[in-house]
Amino acid sequence: MTKLPGAKPRIGLLGTGPWAGRTHAPALAAHPEVEFSGVWGRRPEAAEALAAASGTTAYADVDALFAASDAVAVALPPDVQAPLVARAAAAGCHVILDKPVATSAATARATADAVTAAGVASVVFCTLRFAGPTARWIDEQTARGGWFLGEAHWLGSLFAPGSDSAYAASPWRREKGGLWDVGPHVLSVYLPVLGDVTEVTCVAGPADTRHLVLRHTSGASSTATLTLSAPPAAAEAALALHGEHGRAVMPGWDGALGAFGSAVDALLAAIRTGRPHPCDVRFGARLTEILAEAEEQVAAVVPV
Repeated sequence: MTKLPGAKPRIGLLGTGPWAGRTHAPALAAHPEVEFSGVWGRRPEAAEALAAASGTTAYADVDALFAASDAVAVALPPDVQAPLVARAAAAGCHVILDKPVATSAATARATADAVTAAGVASVVFCTLRFAGPTARWIDEQTARGGWFLGEAHWLGSLFAPGSDSAYAASPWRREKGGLWDVGPHVLSVYLPVLGDVTEVTCVAGPADTRHLVLRHTSGASSTATLTLSAPPAAAEAALALHGEHGRAVMPGWDGALGAFGSAVDALLAAIRTGRPHPCDVRFGARLTEILAEAEEQVAAVVPV
């Protein structure tokens, strides 16, 4: 049964890694319209530490956290996330998922089906869809229309020699690379502006680099180069559109903390109005389908 939050909805957190500690937990603790109801993690000692630092409660039993929450936010590897989201939805909890929803199309669709069947609201935290400057830009370019071509590159240096990023130790990122880690960000911009993807071509570049060429329902085409292995001096994330209005360049953004607060706002609005958010679990499942098709193309040529 779907939970109907009171004046201050209770939101719990699944996950205790760097992403949870640097973004989700502080955003939930600071949000004036929610109660941060607790933390669960696969490492109980980490859950205890994060809960203590955030002024909330650690839970050893994830179902107990579901029972104490109206909604949960998830900061876990995608294929750990998916079954827990289905379980949370069955317990009546609304959900904020991380991207990607899962790394197989079948699992992503099953997760979306479980959330839909439970009748709970969902938001997938694609940072660019919720960071103020980029969210406004996406809405503006969608309204303008007339786009002919999109060009994007997200050149991360997470796996470059000498990297000291806390995220470099992430096993799933090591396995899946930039296609799956930063690919959802680029697609989350392209799809609302240019339309759904109808054709995918993907080829491998150096290390985990992947080059995508996409055709969209609007008739436009787009490209994206994605990697986590770029030299630090080459690291950059950029996206531009070309069309009837000339060239439009996506602005920068100020990190993920404020964006996650906006994602919480979006979930609260979806709960209160009953209207699905455009970046919900169904949209997230579609991103996984596109990325899985791209991965299959590369795997047919080069084992991934």
